[in-house]
Amino acid sequence: MSQKLEGLEPMSAQDLVDVLGLTIKQDEENKLITFLCMLSAYTEDSQLNLSFNAPSSSGKSYIPMEIAKLFPADDVLELGYASPTSFFHSSWEFNKETNEFIVDLSRKIIVFLDQPHTLLLQHLRPLLSHDAKRINVQITDKGEKKGMRAKKIVLVGYPAVVFCSAALNYDEQEATRFLMLSPEVNQEKLKAGIVESLHRGADPEGYARTLNADSGRTRLKERIEAIKAELIADIRVTQESQIEQRFFAMIQILKPRHQRDIKRLVALVKIFALLNLWERERQGNTILADQADVDQAFVLWEKIHITQELNIPPYVYHLYTDLILPACGEKSEPNKPMAGISRQELITKHYQIYGRVLSLDKLRMEILPLLNQVGLIAERSSDTDMRNRLIYPLTPPGINSG
Repeated sequence: MSQKLEGLEPMSAQDLVDVLGLTIKQDEENKLITFLCMLSAYTEDSQLNLSFNAPSSSGKSYIPMEIAKLFPADDVLELGYASPTSFFHSSWEFNKETNEFIVDLSRKIIVFLDQPHTLLLQHLRPLLSHDAKRINVQITDKGEKKGMRAKKIVLVGYPAVVFCSAALNYDEQEATRFLMLSPEVNQEKLKAGIVESLHRGADPEGYARTLNADSGRTRLKERIEAIKAELIADIRVTQESQIEQRFFAMIQILKPRHQRDIKRLVALVKIFALLNLWERERQGNTILADQADVDQAFVLWEKIHITQELNIPPYVYHLYTDLILPACGEKSEPNKPMAGISRQELITKHYQIYGRVLSLDKLRMEILPLLNQVGLIAERSSDTDMRNRLIYPLTPPGINSG
């Protein structure tokens, strides 16, 4: 058993948020979950998958890229666009005896900075679902002399995976494998981000010196290295009945995806325990999560569970809560059904609040179908103009926001 680093004190979720806030302003839940996702790479089988979904220039890749800088460079693989075959060429070893290409992804962090090819996502489905620690994948590759030929790829281990995409709609088979996040786009966050970019751009060397001199950031990087070196084999959670009771209290109608959500919640408990492993009961290379880990995991889950239940990006959900509901409320008369708004009215309201134009095509082809699909809105023709379709807010079934 290795020694705890001198001066390494217990660390709470708020302590983490404070340190991460040195370079990432606002977005408290997003940066906390992203850090925990990357730290999950050092668990045996509790790695998380995240997907940041938001429009272009909203900062969806900034958070994972900044947090990845805290982790050992050898453990992080950042990829731009990845084709169905290029991903598997990035780091493999050839086994002559079995004629297999081995890609070991154990204890790795993979960040896709752009939407990967759909076929690659299909190849990765068993990996993201943790179906097995050795997964066979067949790909075709074009050799210099032999033309197209099949290659047998063996994926070993589970990585922590982060996707960044401007697309708002995923195939359901992919969407249920991720925790879906979206960067905040409020005025306060944007102002803080602009000031941070100014400091970084005006004096890059001075900015880097300030970061490197920050004791909280330095100690966090040392903590990550120490956690990695511990090689924890298992994290046990003994509060099963309590977790079961609290989880079901948040749900009105059970869905198949809840079988994955409970695993993610338990994974969060384990990662919080891993963060403070030196203060946890230990049996060899196994540690036991305590009540504080359970409580912190639930605090975090309660803040994100609605959009996970709906299986839509938070950005889309906030368009419903921050634009559609208020806009319809403003048009409604007392003691009468909620009024509807047109698509153009919604686009105008979006510009008034966010100061940027919402594409009609994106609204029509991505946002409204998602909101319609999960029961947050209905669209029907206006009583006065059949050509004008109005958007009406609804209460989705089975969502317990309390």
